[in-house]
Order: sequence, then C-alpha cells, then structure tokens
Amino acid sequence: MERLLEHCTLCPRRCGVNRAAGERGCCGAGETVRVARAALHPWEEPCISGSRGSGTVFFSHCTLGCVFCQNAPLSREGAGLEIGTGRLGEIFLELQAQGAHNINLVTPTHYVPQILEAVALARADGLRIPFVYNCGGYELPETVALLDGTVDLWLPDFKYAQSRPAARYSAAADYPERALEAIEAMVRQTGAPRFGPDGLLQKGVLVRHLLLPGQTADARAVVEYLYHTYGDRIWISLMNQYTPFPRLAGRFPELCRRVTKREYHALVDYALELGVENGFIQ
Repeated sequence: MERLLEHCTLCPRRCGVNRAAGERGCCGAGETVRVARAALHPWEEPCISGSRGSGTVFFSHCTLGCVFCQNAPLSREGAGLEIGTGRLGEIFLELQAQGAHNINLVTPTHYVPQILEAVALARADGLRIPFVYNCGGYELPETVALLDGTVDLWLPDFKYAQSRPAARYSAAADYPERALEAIEAMVRQTGAPRFGPDGLLQKGVLVRHLLLPGQTADARAVVEYLYHTYGDRIWISLMNQYTPFPRLAGRFPELCRRVTKREYHALVDYALELGVENGFIQ
C-alpha cells in the first residue's frame, strides 16, 4: 500500500505526491481513509439495491472537480471521519450482517490501496457478498487492473463525450478519453452482465449518465458510443435528478435550472431508437 501512496498516480491527474509522508494530492486525500457515511442504501438501480439495500460506503474527497456535485461537503471539503483499514473491513462485515446485498464503494479511487487491504481482512473474516465500484468514470486502466479479483460490479459514470463541458464543469478536459479507456478495461475484466436468481446483478458493468441542462447533444453522443461499442455487454442508466445550486449562479448560469421533461424524454427516445434494451430510466 505504502508504495502506491509514496508517488500517487492512482487517477488520471497523476499528481505524484507522497501521501505516505503527509502530502495531499489534487483530490485532497492523505494517507488515511476518510469515510463520510456507511449505511444500507435502497435507491440505487433495482438490480443493485434489491429488496434489502446496497451497503454503501461514501468516501470523502474526489479526483474530479464537478461544479454541480450534490455531495460537495464530502468531495470538496472532506467531511467525514478518518479510520484505519481494519475498521474499514469491519464496516464491510457490519453491512453484510445488516443484510446488504453488496458492498458499494462510492468515490473510492483515491483509497484503492487501503480498500484492497480492508477487503482482504474482511474476506478472511467471512465477507462473501459482491463489491460494487461506484465512481465518476475518471479512472486509469492501471488502477482498474489493481482491482481485478476484488470488484464484481463496476458502476462508473460516463459524464461527457466532449472535452469542452468536461473542462468547464469538472476541470478535466481529458475526461472523455480517460472514461472510454476505463470502461473498456472494466468490461474486459468482468465480461457480460451476470444476474442471480433474485434478479440482482452479480457481475458486470452498469454505466450511468446524468443529463445536464442544455447538454442533450452530448448525452446522445454518450449513449450512442456506449451502445454501438458494447451493445448488450453493459447496462446503461439514464439519470434525470440533476439539482441546481445557488452557488452556480455567478460562473455557470446555464446550470441554474432543472432538466426539463422534454430534454430527458428526448434522450430516452433516442436511446430506444438506437435499440437500447438493457437500461434504466427515471
């Protein structure tokens, strides 16, 4: 673990700071895991949450800088508690004991080395449920490879097909290229989706896209790429719960409104016209 933190290149920022010596990278994370919340979560896609809920662990800090982030106190301000890898493993086991269908790691990339240690400890003590890697899609294939054999379900975003909105809204002009590489690595690692007899996804990739106001054309490009590239080898979730915040009014007035029904329905209709069947809509 320490080797990966001494020159941190876990995400595409590749800032190279020595987190083991107390330095903090672009994401804001140091050497110790910081967790904001751990609980059963019933509002993921049905094949993730099931009837009892997904055992979500919300990590503090983030490798992206999305101006519209709904969890800014966690991602930007680092709200949460610092815990050791042993305690993290205990949390996984506690969620399993509460009936969680899976362990859902939310925004985990900057803590991959610590997570790997915690998973090994928890599995040695009886953890048996699948792991979900719930991320923003801004990943490196090398980091995806580190998680081979640990992650069962990949749940990445594919936020942008074009670099201009990626740079403006997430400070990551290279987001489209990095997300495409990461999703390819995820699909190659897990293969086609596999469901259990209870209808829960046991293995595979489910890609999410949050529609932003005025970004229907970019959203269509996202769906078109995913479907034409992967077909039924992945599932796609089209989300419409974008929430505007007053803090955006000054620099991002175009984001100071909700997505209209017309915008969202246009995206859904386009996906159906393409032939998308393995998907979720809201």
